[in-house]
Amino acid sequence: MKFEHTLQKGTLIKRYKRFLADVELPSGEVVVAHCANSGSMLGCKAPGSTVWLSPNTNPKAKLNWRWEMLDVNGALVGINTSRPNAIVEEAILNGDIAELSGYRSLRREVKYGTASRIDILLEDPQNTDAAQKCYVEVKNVTLRVEDEAQFPDSVTTRGAKHLRELMDMVAEGHRAVMVYLVQRGDCEVFAPAAHIDKVYAETLGEAAKAGVELLCYTCDLSEEAINVAGTLPIRL
Repeated sequence: MKFEHTLQKGTLIKRYKRFLADVELPSGEVVVAHCANSGSMLGCKAPGSTVWLSPNTNPKAKLNWRWEMLDVNGALVGINTSRPNAIVEEAILNGDIAELSGYRSLRREVKYGTASRIDILLEDPQNTDAAQKCYVEVKNVTLRVEDEAQFPDSVTTRGAKHLRELMDMVAEGHRAVMVYLVQRGDCEVFAPAAHIDKVYAETLGEAAKAGVELLCYTCDLSEEAINVAGTLPIRL
């Protein structure tokens, strides 16, 4: 996924009210950037960090900048949670996620479950067999603990609900896949953050036993693009 515009480097002053961040530009100007991340951003919001912003070209937008990435101990980390679905979609279409290849149709944000929308639905319109449907949920991962990429970085009842709905799809005869997209390249393994959300970690284990497939992919990040790289082993 290439960034639409050249990114602007800056220095993080603070992240606040969940969706706002004050950033000082090289000129000394302080701007307010939209922080598209509802998590705690544990380990990814230290004042003084080097960050990268993209210009918001939507004339109806209230803020002129969007926070995209930051440097954490020399590693670029993508914090914009509006990006992962597009990154994974592009990777599927390019054949970079072998486990999700072979489908003729890809749709985003399709209604399913209990008042939910699946991030990606893969189908073969020429085959009406329900088993040919593949429900794909995508989660953005930024938390690093020692050598592990971990999710979530805060308690998420919504995330556990998504896992249960994926289990329901398996029970109905469909394929269901949970994709963890690690928007950083300095981790060796993925694991649920049980010390942050024990219920989510337990539900993830139940989902795996119920037949929900678990995938974890890391990313290559630069000031020009974010692309899916290799897989990470999953430790439950």
